Amino acid sequence: MSSVIIVGGGAAGMMAAYAAAEHGHRVILLEQNEKLGKKLFITGKGRCNVTNACEKDELLDHVVSNPKFLYSAFYDFDNVQMMELLREAGCPLKVERGERVFPESDRSSDVIAALQRLLKQNRVDVRLHTKAAGLLVREGSICGVLLADGSQIAADAVVLATGGLSYPSTGATGDGYRMAVQLGHTVRECVPALVPLETRESWCAALQGLSLRNVSLAMYDGKKQVYQGFGEMLFTHFGISGPLVLSASSYYGKCKKKEEVICEIDLKPALSEEQLDRRILRDFEENINKGFKNALGGLYPAKLIPVMISLSGISPDKKVHDITKEERRALVQCTKRLRLSVAGLRDYDEAIITQGGIRVKEIDPSTMESRLVHGLYFAGELIDTDAVTGGFNLQIAWSTGHLAGSSIPAPDGD
Repeated sequence: MSSVIIVGGGAAGMMAAYAAAEHGHRVILLEQNEKLGKKLFITGKGRCNVTNACEKDELLDHVVSNPKFLYSAFYDFDNVQMMELLREAGCPLKVERGERVFPESDRSSDVIAALQRLLKQNRVDVRLHTKAAGLLVREGSICGVLLADGSQIAADAVVLATGGLSYPSTGATGDGYRMAVQLGHTVRECVPALVPLETRESWCAALQGLSLRNVSLAMYDGKKQVYQGFGEMLFTHFGISGPLVLSASSYYGKCKKKEEVICEIDLKPALSEEQLDRRILRDFEENINKGFKNALGGLYPAKLIPVMISLSGISPDKKVHDITKEERRALVQCTKRLRLSVAGLRDYDEAIITQGGIRVKEIDPSTMESRLVHGLYFAGELIDTDAVTGGFNLQIAWSTGHLAGSSIPAPDGD
C-alpha cells in the first residue's frame, strides 16, 4: 500500500482523498484550518451550489479558461456521478433554475458531512490544524511534505489542492502557488473572478440595492464583445453585482483594453427596438397629458426612473404629448443599451474564485500529474482554469480532485 498526502481539505482536496483511498492508497489529508470545507461552507450564501445538472457535453461550454484541459477530468468524473455520490452518502439534492444543484436542506454543512462520511468510510487520516510549508523532492520525484512545525511526512505521491486567493478569511494564502513555483512550475497571473464590478458612473450609488431580473448584459473590450448573458443583477454603492455580473467579471480579466471595457445592459431583452418603441408610444398615449416623469411607472422600477430620465436627456416636466419621436428613440436606446464603464474588479475578499494559476501545459490533463515533478498532482482552484457561475467551478474541483486521486499508481510490488 502506497502513502499519499493531500494538501488542502477543501472541495478538491476532499475528493482527491476519497478517490485515492478508494483506489487502495493509505491517505493523509492535511488541513490548516480547524475544520474541512471552510470555503465550501459559505458557497452559495451557505446553500452550496454543488454542481450543474446540464448535459455532460455542456460542461465545457461554461468554462472560461482552458476548457479543453478539463476534457479528461469531466469524462472521468462528471456532474451526474457527483450527484449520485452525494445522494449515496446521505445528502439528497434538488435542481433549481438554471439547472443549479443544491442540497435539499439548503445547508452546505450537509454536503461537507456527506464528504466526511466518505472519508471516514475509506479510513482517510484527516489532520486538522496542520499546515504544509513545502514539498520534499528527491531525484525529481515527490518524497514527502514539510510541515510548518518543521516535521516531515514521507509520501509516495502528493496532491496539492490548497485553493486560490479568494475569500482569504477562510485561510486562502496562495501557499500552493508558492510551493509549485519552488519546484519549477509557472503561475499565470492571478486575479479575482466571479466578483462584483466597480463602475465609473456615480448614478449607480443612487440605485444601491436595486435588483433587476430577466435582463441581458454584454461586455465589450473596446469594440469586441467578450461576454453576453441573461439573468439577474444588482446595483451597489460601487457599481454592479449579482449572478449575471459575476459571470461577466471572469471575462474582464482577459480584456486587453482595461480602460475601454463597457457593460451594456438591455433592460427589455424580450423586445426589439421597434417593439419597445411601440410599447413606449402606447404608454405615452395612456398618459398623454402627464409630465414625462409621471409616465414611466409601467416601464421601470421606481428607483430607476430618475436615472433613466437623466440619461434620456428629456426634461422630467415635459408633457408627454410634446415629446418628439427623436426623444422617444433616445429613451429606447437608453433602455436597450444602458452603458456602464468598468473601472475594475472588487478584491479577493468578495471574489468567489481565483482566475489564473498553475500553467496547464505543465500538468498532464489525463492524470493531473505534474509534467515536471513525478508524483506531484494538482487539483481545484490552483490550476489555471475557471468557469462562470452555476455550480461549474465546484464541478471543476470535484472532477480534477477525483482524477488526481484515482490516477496515483500503486508502487512497484503492490
